[in-house]
Order: sequence, then C-alpha cells, then structure tokens
Amino acid sequence: MLYLSQVLIANQDMKSFDDLKVVIKEFARRGEMHLRFDVKPQFPDTPNDWEDQLEVTFSSRY
Repeated sequence: MLYLSQVLIANQDMKSFDDLKVVIKEFARRGEMHLRFDVKPQFPDTPNDWEDQLEVTFSSRY
C-alpha cells in the first residue's frame, strides 16, 4: 500500500501538483497496487478534484 504522505516525504523536491502526478505515475509503473490518500497535497496549484486526478493518474500507469 502506497500512502500519499510517503510519496510527499520521499520526494520533497516536487514544486507542483503536476510534478506529483509524474511521481505517482512512476510508482504505479513500478507495480504499486494501491494508493491511499491520507493527506492533501499542499501545492499552490492543487485542484479541488485532486483525489480524482491522482486516482486517474495512478490507474492509467502508462
């Protein structure tokens, strides 16, 4: 199980929500099966539908 908080802590060089989406996609490609949203990303450009967008990004994998 991959927690969003783990992703954010391990990749503190991210500057935007789009950077986060790139990292999430990479975790999915590596074989992670589940993503849990335990925190809200605190980027200035985080959209209101951030959970939906990250779910789609994680599920698409490619």
